[in-house]
Amino acid sequence: MANSNEQGKGAGSSQKAGEPGSSKGTSKRGFAAMNEEQQREIASKGGQAAHQKGTAHEFDSEEARRAGQKGGEAVSRNRVHMAEIGRKGGESRQSAQRAYESRSGSSSAARSGSAEQQAKASRQGSKDEDDKGQG
Repeated sequence: MANSNEQGKGAGSSQKAGEPGSSKGTSKRGFAAMNEEQQREIASKGGQAAHQKGTAHEFDSEEARRAGQKGGEAVSRNRVHMAEIGRKGGESRQSAQRAYESRSGSSSAARSGSAEQQAKASRQGSKDEDDKGQG
């Protein structure tokens, strides 16, 4: 009989594991079955108790810096994500520039001209003067 019980346990445990394709899914129990507010309340009590006991972990600034750096490195490995961030930044900057230009009435580039445009105009002006002097 012990043998049949062991077989029954094995069959039952494979269904509880929620294997893909099994007709029975797992139901949430205990902490996982609670709503988010209840979970936060219990977790908060646990954190308070750990602080009172003196066993709570608190980050120092160096440890927090290392953790942030590690997270940043992980995120930056995702090239698609980084490209999306850059694209959004460029769009944001472009829309901000357009808003500035519409408020000021004319573009700042048109008023002052870029350095390249100013240099080109200067060269053109000196050519005109040379042509006048020769004519």
